Amino acid sequence: MMKRAYAGLETRRLALQDELDARRDAASRNRMGQFATPANLAVDILRYAKTCLGKNERLRFIDPAIGTGAFYSALLQVYSDSRLEAAIGYEIDPHYGRPATKLWEKTGLEIFLENFTRADAPQAPDRFNLLICNPPYVRHHHIDSVEKQRLRSRAQAASGVAINGLAGLYCYFLCISHMWMNAGGLAGWLIPSEFMDVKYGIAVKRYLLDKVTLHHIHRFDPNNVQFCDALVSSAVVWFRNERPRPRHQVRFTYGGTLEQPMLDRLVPLDELRREHKWTRFPKDKIHETADGPVLGDFFDVKRGLATGNNRYFILSAEEIRRRELPMGAFKPILPSPRYVPDDEIEGDRVGNPILNQRLFLLDPPWTESEIKKRYPNLWTYLEEGKAEGVADRYICRHRALWYRQESRPPAPFVCTYLGRSDRKSGRPFRFILNNSKATAANVYLMLYPKESINRVIQEKPLMKRQVWKFLNEISPHVMLGEGRVYGGGLHKLEPRELANVPAEAIAGLFPESARALHEKQVDLFDETTPNGL
Repeated sequence: MMKRAYAGLETRRLALQDELDARRDAASRNRMGQFATPANLAVDILRYAKTCLGKNERLRFIDPAIGTGAFYSALLQVYSDSRLEAAIGYEIDPHYGRPATKLWEKTGLEIFLENFTRADAPQAPDRFNLLICNPPYVRHHHIDSVEKQRLRSRAQAASGVAINGLAGLYCYFLCISHMWMNAGGLAGWLIPSEFMDVKYGIAVKRYLLDKVTLHHIHRFDPNNVQFCDALVSSAVVWFRNERPRPRHQVRFTYGGTLEQPMLDRLVPLDELRREHKWTRFPKDKIHETADGPVLGDFFDVKRGLATGNNRYFILSAEEIRRRELPMGAFKPILPSPRYVPDDEIEGDRVGNPILNQRLFLLDPPWTESEIKKRYPNLWTYLEEGKAEGVADRYICRHRALWYRQESRPPAPFVCTYLGRSDRKSGRPFRFILNNSKATAANVYLMLYPKESINRVIQEKPLMKRQVWKFLNEISPHVMLGEGRVYGGGLHKLEPRELANVPAEAIAGLFPESARALHEKQVDLFDETTPNGL
């Protein structure tokens, strides 16, 4: 079949993709991780693959999550018929798989309408030398515990690495596919770039470092989202099924396209082993562990509390009055950052934050029998929560009393958890001085001064404002270097990442604490170094 005919099939495929997507609601596709590969990106990926393979090498092609066949269509557009020895694809969803089978039935592609992670890998002669895949982006909470265990066992048997339970389905796909590749075979994976920074990505990185030869990771600019229906920052990961050679270097590129990136750098494999955040490359050099103090030396950083259902547990003052609920069952809580216009929050005479939106967290200190006897209106409200299924939600049902919140006292400093860079300051995160007695939900990170620091702040109240000033003077570049980024330029900072931000200026405010910290580090060094050297 001529390339012109293949182009006609691609036109039909695009129309078919739109039709099938329109017949499947967005929530269902999100739950199943079905985000179609853009046609131009598929062609770019296959063109790049062509530069990596031998000119006369016969192709045995596999796509473990083929969908309507975007990568197969690109393969036909890039390669001549004579190069293709075999082509197969797997598709678990017949909604896409059956029409795709009919579309490509005369081209030599064989589509299996089954779960790739359950299929048996072929023996060595029948394995594949070109694997290209955009695996389903299914979050871990959409995978039940029994299925996770099966996937984990399958991935470990195939690749030798154990996948963390918080990993998305794409991590299992990547590792399970190891047994499907010929020795020296080439793989190109279009996957979320989050694996490069998060804890669950450690297993994937271990596989890429030790089990195969990682050649190239291209990370797209997060402001240019590749999938219009998914807020995810994407990367294309290229490797061969062979062990890495000594002094191997990995190419990292960023922005632009695969063939014309904005940034380009070679990173030695040994450096990658020491770096826990791969998204530093190619912009930055390897991040050396800070010798000086970090925020975690002066603060306990905790994520704000997870209520289990904000709509139910967080009420306005007006709603509490309307329902005639006892104020003793509530604590003040900060609203979402978008309702906090200033970076300082004052409190009224009882400690409630002075904001236009006044919210309170339901956290009654009484047992259900006490509530039923003394507070009938509150008892009615709790019964409503049970009827609506709130009490059966994961967080609620794992509490001693389903309506009691975890302990999160008010913190003098809070930091926004998610954010986009401000056009003027470049700051994606805000440090807010909290002078109220309000706690915070998990859209904030809460900074509690350690005992020695808190003692100084209590003795010298003006020190609190100086600490806040220094927090806001932390360079946006430093903050971004510790956090992670998602599609559309959305930045995220976890408690451990915030705690790892350098804090030289704050150390200067508390010389005694900084000196004690230094002495402790020296003692630890002496204890762990032979002969004290």
